[in-house]
Amino acid sequence: MKIINNSQLENIQEIQDLLKEFCPFAKEKMGFSEYPSNITFQHDDENAAKLLGKTAHYDPQSRGITVYVTNRHPKDIMRSISHELVHHVQNERGEFDEKRDMGEGYAQRDEHLNQMEKEAYTEGNM
Repeated sequence: MKIINNSQLENIQEIQDLLKEFCPFAKEKMGFSEYPSNITFQHDDENAAKLLGKTAHYDPQSRGITVYVTNRHPKDIMRSISHELVHHVQNERGEFDEKRDMGEGYAQRDEHLNQMEKEAYTEGNM
């Protein structure tokens, strides 16, 4: 798994060290067979300024995770990674195989995607 640092985090090494411990644990606990292709730590001042800005997302095509890290605590960053790893498991199970509208409000419009988000919150954030 490749770590891409597009951030200005001063404690990036600490977070990377946490990931080295967390990812094998998550792989065993969640049951994914392969690690995501990459985890990108993304700096984004404009997003960070929004009250409901993006925290992270998973790309099922590239199998990569992007985490928006500007002005966020490391615990919150790790929680976002855990959430996105559940989406990675869902991808391995084929739950992203059917083309679906992933635009704004997708989880409210699509029952299947709503259930996927519920699983990610329950499994990844607890």
